Amino acid sequence: MKKMSTGKVILIVVAVLAVVLVGSLFSAYNGLATLRETVDTQQSTIQTQLQRRSDLIPNLTSTVKSLTTHEQSVIDSVTEARAQLAGAKGMEELAAANDNLTNALSRLMVVVENYPDIQSTPAYTSLMDELAGTENRIATARTDYNEAVQRYNQKVITFPNKLIAGIFGFEKAEYFTAPESAQNVPDVGSLLG
Repeated sequence: MKKMSTGKVILIVVAVLAVVLVGSLFSAYNGLATLRETVDTQQSTIQTQLQRRSDLIPNLTSTVKSLTTHEQSVIDSVTEARAQLAGAKGMEELAAANDNLTNALSRLMVVVENYPDIQSTPAYTSLMDELAGTENRIATARTDYNEAVQRYNQKVITFPNKLIAGIFGFEKAEYFTAPESAQNVPDVGSLLG
């Protein structure tokens, strides 16, 4: 049996190391790409649920409007908040618009409490059931999105993935967070005079 020359052994070791390095590079890249796609999918789920809620709003405000005559300012605030949500771009703007719509809907619910006839209307009851279900879906979608962002961001900032992320332009994703204004309790009493 012939002995391999030292040069051949070094060449084989270098080739094996190169294959391992390239394999690791592909694995890290594919892992980051997969996690980024998961973040994008979860963001789309949030947007779908917010759109579903937004689509329910005109029917809800029409129902309330038809049964009240002097609550136009509250209905207008809901309509404006819905338009703001529809035009939101990026997760930060989307979260702020969502917060504004939630506050406007809270004020609308206070108005409805003053009109027992509205609460007993089948159309209103059905819309509120759909809205409640949608709110639950939104909460779940937000949680799923933020968990996906956490997994992705952890990959982006940890070594050696950080090097791969920098080379291929993978950047940290934004969490879906409530704006600081959400910490303040809205003063709905002022709306009722």
